[in-house]
Amino acid sequence: MNRTILKSKIHRATVTDVNLDYEGSLGIDADLMRAANILPYELVQVYSISNGERFETYAIEEAAGSGTIVLKGAAAHKGVPGDLIIITCYTTMDDKLARDFEPSIILVDMNNRMKENR
Repeated sequence: MNRTILKSKIHRATVTDVNLDYEGSLGIDADLMRAANILPYELVQVYSISNGERFETYAIEEAAGSGTIVLKGAAAHKGVPGDLIIITCYTTMDDKLARDFEPSIILVDMNNRMKENR
């Protein structure tokens, strides 16, 4: 049996900008992407704590250490700067592996600086 398991999470990130005139994606500080084990162009699911919106898009690297989280393209309609969001990625794996798997969970402060890496 295969299970779909949380692989990566950036919890309570603050949207720093929106850019409607872009092909579409979610810009994430490259340091946060690395810490959370999220690759460029990987599918991400975004859950807004601020407004309840939920959507899928793909991750794009922003400058490392910038704290940037940008809703781009169609995703720019889903929030505004200052909104709190949760960014997740999932993976599918065999049941036996899933039982011992530990996701990368990154907690950030209001400036999108890593507070804790679980």
